[in-house]
Amino acid sequence: MTPTEWAIVALALVGAFFGGVASIGIVRLPDVYTRAHAASKSDTLGAVLSIAAAALAIQTDLATIKAVFLLVFMFLTNPTAAHAIARAAQDQGIEPWTTSDEEGKS
Repeated sequence: MTPTEWAIVALALVGAFFGGVASIGIVRLPDVYTRAHAASKSDTLGAVLSIAAAALAIQTDLATIKAVFLLVFMFLTNPTAAHAIARAAQDQGIEPWTTSDEEGKS
């Protein structure tokens, strides 16, 4: 395998890993704020790495330019959307999860 192919495989695997971490975080975390954090950080990194792998694999001028625009778009909009969701939850009066919430359950 060439170094480019190794880079494509590495980017795709690491992107899939972070996508999986984001999915697990969304399912397992206790409240909207921590879920938004998991979605904005891990999902953005996973998507950016996966799209970078696709851009390297395709290697045509127009497709690579489109992938770079998509990378920038996702890098800017995913965290912004998570912030907007967290802000809307705060405006609705949703309280963040605390350890005392866990202690109250028996």
